[in-house]
Amino acid sequence: MPGKTYYVTTPIYYVNADPHLGHAYTTIMCDILRRYYDLLGYDTYFLTGTDEYGQNIMRVAQQSNRDVKEMVDANSAKFRALWPQLNITNDDFIRTTEERHSRVVQAILQRTYDNGDIYMAEYGGNYCVRCERFYTDKETEQKPGFCPIHETELEHIKEKNYFFRLSKYQDWLRERIESDRQFLAPNQFRNEVLALLRDPLDDLCISRPVERLHWGIPLPFDDKFVTYVWYDALVNYMSALGYPDDEKFQKYWPETTHMIAKDILRQHAVYWPCFLKAAEIPTFKRLRVHGWWTVEGKKMSKSLGNVIDPVEEANKWGLDVFRYFVAREMTFGSDGDYSAKSLVARNNAELADDLGNLLSRVTAMVGKYCEGALPALSEPTDADQTLLRGLNDLIDALPGHLENCTIHSFLAKVNQVVTLTNRYITEQAPWAKFKAGETDRVGTILAVASQMLIGAGHLLYPVMPERMAELLEAFGLGQPESLENTAPPAGNKIQPAKPLFPQLEYIEPTLEAPESQAAPVKPEIAFEDFAKVDLRIATVLEAEPVPKTDKLLRLTIDLGMEKRQIVAGIAQFYKAEEMIGRQIVVVANLAPRKLRGLESKGMLLAGRDGETAILLGPGGDLPAGSEVS
Repeated sequence: MPGKTYYVTTPIYYVNADPHLGHAYTTIMCDILRRYYDLLGYDTYFLTGTDEYGQNIMRVAQQSNRDVKEMVDANSAKFRALWPQLNITNDDFIRTTEERHSRVVQAILQRTYDNGDIYMAEYGGNYCVRCERFYTDKETEQKPGFCPIHETELEHIKEKNYFFRLSKYQDWLRERIESDRQFLAPNQFRNEVLALLRDPLDDLCISRPVERLHWGIPLPFDDKFVTYVWYDALVNYMSALGYPDDEKFQKYWPETTHMIAKDILRQHAVYWPCFLKAAEIPTFKRLRVHGWWTVEGKKMSKSLGNVIDPVEEANKWGLDVFRYFVAREMTFGSDGDYSAKSLVARNNAELADDLGNLLSRVTAMVGKYCEGALPALSEPTDADQTLLRGLNDLIDALPGHLENCTIHSFLAKVNQVVTLTNRYITEQAPWAKFKAGETDRVGTILAVASQMLIGAGHLLYPVMPERMAELLEAFGLGQPESLENTAPPAGNKIQPAKPLFPQLEYIEPTLEAPESQAAPVKPEIAFEDFAKVDLRIATVLEAEPVPKTDKLLRLTIDLGMEKRQIVAGIAQFYKAEEMIGRQIVVVANLAPRKLRGLESKGMLLAGRDGETAILLGPGGDLPAGSEVS
């Protein structure tokens, strides 16, 4: 779509504390959106940064006996350093203490003052330092005298200040929101703001006297006052683009998407559009609002000691797994719950067992049945076309998901496509058709499956760029640049895929060591006896259930020096189609025996705990026949 532009912003983050999961989620979501729009051919721009003025910042510095400028420099640097570690691709990082920002703030204030929409008055009210705003009695009626967000006691302040005529723009704002359903979403937040606008709005105090607060941008028309931090902070979205004359502002501002958390809804949905209207500046195009994260059902807080460090989690589980989990887990607009147990479950089910297993199966079968070259798609059946149509439908649905930020729903649909492709391979049984000499049909099946995998790799690339680049590399392809054509070129040499997503293990934290449930250790044996056991790495080439039993699978394995058959009692834990392409550890020199009339030459190894069994395998890709020692 040439000529299309897209500008996405995070809120600028307050530098009174270290970055945490909430900051990471918003920024990862913006990065994902930006990357998707890049694939759709848009000219994109992505902004983040830090909010560094205000009374709360000054108080935190004073309480820690630090120079306020030194503190904001150090804390802003933490945010700037975090984003590359999460593979964030922002184009700019703005700080509100920069001259380019304060110059634009003062220009817009002066223009609004000259238009008659800023005036001086005396005001008394209950003030939250952390929110940097006054609260009305109605807003605090559930717990009078306390901030409804932070639950801290409000301070009563009475003083002369400058006010913005917010009430003047109330009717205009209501009409703006009602006339454009895409302006503010999801719907629950749109409805919340419209409900707020049913009651008269008070004019907004937009200054603080220097004698009480010196840490701020001076008002251009009265240097005895500094700017209210929320008037100052919101302007960053334009000052970073070089308002009013820079080419970037002219190009990107009309296509602005602001991404925020719900605690700053009023500032962005009420104050900001009215500030813009009063200054005769076109409003942004979209405001998208997400919920908060809890941690295993509890509010994230320092006092509970459950604040999630995003870099620590990304290093522990894998960066792309972490990015996928936060995008997939939170239903956009609702609160999400972060837990290591849920992350491990999603990785193992959706990434390891579904996507990773599909890649291993397909590349292994292309290597075995097609001499390692991507086959051509010829004479597709209805089943082939139905599967491919599902992929095309998903690509067509992407813009709608991006418009509404429903990335969680889109990822669920991608996972469904992967699941259907795994089922398609099982139903089409290319191994059986190869035995029957139907080589053309085998090629078509694997061409369809490869196209589905490559399409999934394109569609998941914005979420997991590193792992999906590896997936596409297995098919001889580079990083995706477009979604216009995901069909792979026939003849590409296929590389055997290493496991993209190893199975993760979640260990339930305990206060006391549990009593061992393991079986007792068997009697000692001499080293000479153990040395007789020959353990080898094997690759599963074929797998199928043994008729008239629900426990046995017949496996054909590659041991490097030969191919052989093993009958294994793992059907309760692994589907036959999940085994193809998997690497396992086998006892290679076990005397053969017959199970259900089938010779089993060797034994595979698995860990067993009650009703669970996990196959043992190498941590990385090894040649078949490698010794285990």
